[in-house]
Amino acid sequence: MRYQISGKQIDIGAALQTHVQTELGEVVGKYAQRPTDANVVFSRSAHEYVCETTVHLSTGLTAQAKAHATEIYAAFEGCCEKMDKQLRRYKRRLKDHHKDRSEPVELFGASSYILASEESGTADEPESLQPMIVAEMETKIPSLSVGEAVMQMELAGAPVLVFRNENKDGLNVVYRREDGNIGWIDP
Repeated sequence: MRYQISGKQIDIGAALQTHVQTELGEVVGKYAQRPTDANVVFSRSAHEYVCETTVHLSTGLTAQAKAHATEIYAAFEGCCEKMDKQLRRYKRRLKDHHKDRSEPVELFGASSYILASEESGTADEPESLQPMIVAEMETKIPSLSVGEAVMQMELAGAPVLVFRNENKDGLNVVYRREDGNIGWIDP
């Protein structure tokens, strides 16, 4: 597994890097057979340290965890516990409800755009109805079943996930509704 351990405006020592690699390797190795890479970012927010961890699995799923603490090692330990809990739940769901995936998730490229927000105090008519594009990026759309898409959305902590339905070959959307349930859009 590849590790990328970095700090935002703080120095990360060799001892912390070694600790992160051994502890995170243990947690991920316990539940995921083929993790591909892990990205760990340490930062500071006022008096607390923040640890954000993202682990990409060979199945195409991504697990994310974030924790705060007054000490940097405690922040990592909290993040590691959350990652352990997520991966344990993911593995249990795979065993209980889903068939084992024999091949990795297929990813398709798509363009992603960031549009400029409208300025709120202007009552004038806009010059054109075309929004101003601030940035253009490449994003990946996974080919998943609906159950896997819901699981991926929950693991990522995202409010919405766009995916290609592997049963129907069309783009679908799953999202978290205000009432706490999951919505599924199948055009």
